[in-house]
Amino acid sequence: MKRVLIVVALITCAAVLGLWRSHGGVRAGLNRVVNAAGDDNSASVTGDETRKTFELKPGAHIDIQGINGRVEIQTSDTKTAEVFVKRTGNDPSSLRRREMIIEQTSDGLLVRSKQNHVGLWDHLFGSDPKEEVTIKAPRQIALSFKGINGRVYSSDIDGSLEVKGINGRAELGQVNDSVQVEGINGSIAVGLNKLSERGVHIHGVNGGIELKLSSGLNADLTAKGMNGSVRSEIAEVTVEKDDRWSHYSARIGTGGPAIEISGINGNVRLTRGDNSSAASVPGDKSSNSNTSDKSRNVQ
Repeated sequence: MKRVLIVVALITCAAVLGLWRSHGGVRAGLNRVVNAAGDDNSASVTGDETRKTFELKPGAHIDIQGINGRVEIQTSDTKTAEVFVKRTGNDPSSLRRREMIIEQTSDGLLVRSKQNHVGLWDHLFGSDPKEEVTIKAPRQIALSFKGINGRVYSSDIDGSLEVKGINGRAELGQVNDSVQVEGINGSIAVGLNKLSERGVHIHGVNGGIELKLSSGLNADLTAKGMNGSVRSEIAEVTVEKDDRWSHYSARIGTGGPAIEISGINGNVRLTRGDNSSAASVPGDKSSNSNTSDKSRNVQ
């Protein structure tokens, strides 16, 4: 029995020693706990900021992936993309948990965040940093949002729009190509100006949907599998309902590309959206600063 207890004690000591020596381990964790308990003012917020500028060709794809926070895209008649990323965390170890990747690709620009490997203590008890991404970009782009844990905003774009896996509200400007929306935990508003043959596909939205239709839009809308209704606030667009199957349909203009909606937990509103960019967005604190290839730490 004594031999078993000795073996258990040795294994426990080895495990504790390993944690103590790896990435700050228990020692750093205990220091944080002691400091937090002894001095409420000891906890401070740390962070960093990154700014980069890229030249983009007309029709470039901008992909934003895996961001833990708000994302905002501001478009205008320009040929450059200015990326501003702000991260904040409870301590430096929080920032080390994730890293930002901002790089030019063969077809445009990629902005994403990825998880890093950390020590066991930080893995179990640490917290990820908050990330805010603001991009000033040309209007002639295709735009993709994937895996965003926060609100998403964008201005008008001339290319296609893809929005998948968003945990938050999405407010999107007018699109002049195609739209694909899937897996949204929040409401969404998007403007439709002109559509390509690929049309609009919206599936799996846990929230209300507002489609802002331009006066020159021609399309055919169908909606099914909804826990809600479809209604038009546009006088010349009439929504018809099949009561037996709870299917909705509407001809917009002279008809054309399909707008297909399914799996919605909320209502769908058709409104007039001529000359509208994205809905009101919060002020960008970086708008008065010159953008360049540099990073700055603030603590």
